[in-house]
Parts: sequence; structure tokens; C-alpha cells
Amino acid sequence: MQCVRFSPARVAAPGGLRKPALVARTTVQRRTVAAAANGNGLPIDLRGKKAFIAGVADDQGFGWAIAKALAEAGAEISLGVWVPALNIFETSFRRGKFDDSRKLASGGLMDFAHIYPMDAVFDTPDDVPEEVKANKRYAGADGFTISECAAKVARDSGKIDILVHSLANGPEVTKPLLETSRKGYLAAMSASSYSYVSMLQRFGPLMNPGGASVSLTYIASEKVIPGYGGGMSSAKAALESDTRVLAYEAGRKHQIRVNTISAGPLGSRAAKAIGFIDDMIRYSYANAPVQKELAAQEVGNVAAFLCSPLASAVTGVTMYVDNGLNTMGLAGDSKTLLERDS
Repeated sequence: MQCVRFSPARVAAPGGLRKPALVARTTVQRRTVAAAANGNGLPIDLRGKKAFIAGVADDQGFGWAIAKALAEAGAEISLGVWVPALNIFETSFRRGKFDDSRKLASGGLMDFAHIYPMDAVFDTPDDVPEEVKANKRYAGADGFTISECAAKVARDSGKIDILVHSLANGPEVTKPLLETSRKGYLAAMSASSYSYVSMLQRFGPLMNPGGASVSLTYIASEKVIPGYGGGMSSAKAALESDTRVLAYEAGRKHQIRVNTISAGPLGSRAAKAIGFIDDMIRYSYANAPVQKELAAQEVGNVAAFLCSPLASAVTGVTMYVDNGLNTMGLAGDSKTLLERDS
């Protein structure tokens, strides 16, 4: 016997009122599929749009997932890769190590129009200290500051439509805030929040009116997450505040939208630097309203929506993509609750 689920719909009732009725969900699904097949769906269409994404260093993180979603929607993608990671990234890309992750629904592989070296803690060449210039990890890298990277994008792509900030760094992230040095705190702010201001300063003039920008934040900006230290919680709070101000300023000056995504925990290589990401994933699974592990592509899909015409009236927003964990004020798996019930 087939089990059919039902969902509420509205039907006419005597007196002109409307009351719930039950309609087979399978029927609704068939209608939805049929509408999409007939071209009557609501697609995210970014064909002809150009995107620049800063912060992709492998195929595991949110930056890659955003690139994949934008590529699925038809956008042309260019990357800004952290200089010390650039050689490994390009080598892995050429050798096909990312090919499985590059597969698109169309059957093709995601490709990149341009891959540039970029270090978002330096705005201009004058900001790069001699010890960095002499560092072997920067050997051969040319024009990797934000302003130089923007100039290359302008040269190679002309105008762009989408700007993504998918980067953060806190050298003392494992230290409690009370033990964080001034240098470590300011470094976290520089790499994780001011870098977005600098990018919009330099890339904003390159963006077509109606374009959009998105960054990535974390719930530690507004709630205490023990272990997420080194000034990173402060940097994320600044990023969210800056998002609102930049939405106004860049909206008025360049006619572009600015939003940020507060993503749930993901076991990417970058996230493992904080040392307790696996604990946060387990905590989220146990306590979030939607009880499942977050997939990077879910964040990528929301980013594609925010950068698309479907979100043309959405700006200055912190969008939570965390299975609803941000809504919770009590941990359902708390030992205190277990002790009470025993």
C-alpha cells in the first residue's frame, strides 16, 4: 500500500471564506516538476555575469561552493587566491585533483576565467613589508595586493557583477580574548573584516549597477563561542556592522547590494585551524532545529540567490545558513537538562 503525504492547501468555503483542505503532496511535486520542465520555473540565471571570488584555496570550503553555485547559474568565475596557497592550488587544479568537485549538472566541469595571486591584508604595494617580499612563499608572485588585483581584473574582465569575500585569518585564534595580543587582535581585524572594506573600495568602481557582493560571517559575532578567540569574534562582529554601512554607501555610490552569510560549522581545512570544529559540528547536529550536517553547497546556493536578480531588493542583511542553530537559546543535549530529568 502506497503511503501518500498531504500538505494544506486553500479551497473555497460557504460564505466566501477559505479553509484548509488536503492535497496530495505528490501531486504538488508533479506540478512543480512539470512547471520547471516547461520553462515556467523560477531559475537563478547568471549567464553573462562575471564574478570575482577572493579566498578560494581548495575545493573544500565555502568559497569553492559559492563558485560552484555561481558557475551552475552560468556566471564566469575569476579567483583571487592567497599567495602562499596559490602554487598548490594551481598544481592540484592542473593535475585534475579537483575534477570530481568541478562537475556541473550539465555534465561539464567548472572552469575559471582567471586565477590571480591575492593577499587581502595588503591594499597597495607600499603596504608590503620587505620581509614578505623576501619570503620564499611569495617568490614569483606579482601584483598581489588588493589594488593591484583589482587593476588586473579591470584589465582582463572590464566590469564585473559579483564580488565575494570568502576569507578570514586570526593568527591567535586559539587564544582566549583575554590572552590575545594587540598585534594578534589587529591582524584578525585586518584580514577578516577591513579586507572587505578595502575590496569594496577597489572593486566597487568595477561593478555594474545592479551587482551584488557577499561575505561570510559566523555566529560568534553575537554569541559567545568559547575557543573562537584571538579577536576573531570581534572581527566577525565588525564585518556584520560594516555590511550594513557598506550596503548604504556602496548602494548609493555604485548601485550594488552588500550582504553577508552567517554560515554554520563546516569541517573545511581552514576551519580545522581553530581546533574544535568537529565538536561544533556535533553540537549543531544535536541542537539545531533542522537536524542534519550542513553542506557547503547549501551556503553556495544561498550566495547565488543573494547575488542574483531574485534578491534585487535584499541588501544589508546577515543571512543565517546554519540549520536554524542561531534561533536556539537552550542546548537540548545539556547535561543540566539530563540531570533534571533523571
